[in-house]
Amino acid sequence: MTRHKNLLTLEQLRVQITEGHVDTVVVAFTDMQGRLQGKRLHAAYFLDVVVEQGTEGCNYLLSVDVDMNTVDGYAMSSWEKGYGDMEFAMDFDTIRRLEHLPSTVMIQCDLVWLDHSPVVQSPRTILQAQVAKAAEAGYVALAGTELEFILFDTTYEQAWRDEYRGLPAANQYNVDYSIVGTTRVEPLLRDIRNTMYAAGMNVEGAKGECNFGQHEIGFLYDDVVVTADNHAVYKTVAKEIASQHGKALTFMAKYDEREGNSCHIHLSLRATDGGLAFWDGDGRSAVYDHFIAGILATMRDFTLLYAPNINSYKRFADGSFAPTAIAWGLDNRTCAVRLVGHGPSARLENRVPGGDANPYLALAAMLGGGLYGIEHGLELEPEQTGNAYTSGKPKVPTTLREAREAFHGSAIARAVLGDEVVDHYTNMADVELKAFDAAVTDWELKRGFERL
Repeated sequence: MTRHKNLLTLEQLRVQITEGHVDTVVVAFTDMQGRLQGKRLHAAYFLDVVVEQGTEGCNYLLSVDVDMNTVDGYAMSSWEKGYGDMEFAMDFDTIRRLEHLPSTVMIQCDLVWLDHSPVVQSPRTILQAQVAKAAEAGYVALAGTELEFILFDTTYEQAWRDEYRGLPAANQYNVDYSIVGTTRVEPLLRDIRNTMYAAGMNVEGAKGECNFGQHEIGFLYDDVVVTADNHAVYKTVAKEIASQHGKALTFMAKYDEREGNSCHIHLSLRATDGGLAFWDGDGRSAVYDHFIAGILATMRDFTLLYAPNINSYKRFADGSFAPTAIAWGLDNRTCAVRLVGHGPSARLENRVPGGDANPYLALAAMLGGGLYGIEHGLELEPEQTGNAYTSGKPKVPTTLREAREAFHGSAIARAVLGDEVVDHYTNMADVELKAFDAAVTDWELKRGFERL
């Protein structure tokens, strides 16, 4: 893929800083939860010191919960190990302008230990490991993510004070493909689209979705790591721009009882020489079929990486356009895996991930599962025609606990991802389960306060 013209080189950034056009450099990595974490550096300090000497951050950043609490159970980071540093290894191919912020650029980072060995539990490193395996097998992976959000006519601060209940949606009815519905919020959508294009992303467009206030902004496919990088930046910037407009948006998988936020992921392979890997003559190649079979075979074991939170599993409901059956079909939206396109555009769509998925982990799971299918020559089961919800096919896990057990006990997951990765993200699930099990919910209070 061609590097986007709006991305900067280090030399271009150096000129921008010297001429006074840039005064702030954000260095950021993506954590376990898919959030950007890092620092804002003064531009002169960045040039004078950080370019050559680097910068660090506490290794607890890959071993905390959503509230940034230190928790037990992580081998890489603990009180016993002293919570030392990791180095933020800047990827100078990711320098991008953030035009919604004054004179600011961002650089995304890998995480390495102070001896420069990789932090294998880092989401970006996990995906890079699968990219390397694909390259060894003669393939390049391309992907696109389709990420939905729900927009509210309130600020994040007010939403917090309201405890996220009764928030006014930006649209009052189903606006799926509605031009009138998107026009209502076009000032925000346009701002996000243009800011993302200026930041080096190939923006396709925006459309309304089914839930009240639900929208999607689409981006063109790219190299899998570039797609994951862009996805992480987009989620952060979309929230920041919404805040600037006095609004709030959420990517959580299931905000209410209506349609959830999905993150359908499209993935294909090309040969390293640019040739087609998924197509042979007039139909699917054997490689494509093995790849699909691998994703299906690992779907239950890898669901934890597609649906990493308690809330993720509320989205899986029959007849909801979110999948429940582990099956594949040709342009069939009732299946977990939907095949679309032909020839150069042939690709599969994984419909399991939600808007809360970490893009690096979800793409690593898909790529790793597909390569497993190729390596082992897995045979593709017959196509699911008709309604997969009523097909009797095996189901995706219905709870985080069920997904955790499948992931932790999976010999395939350990072979594909490694023990360190499996144990690390099993503990992440354990932390969430422990927190949720201790929580008293509104549902319990409403049912039990007076009547029980």
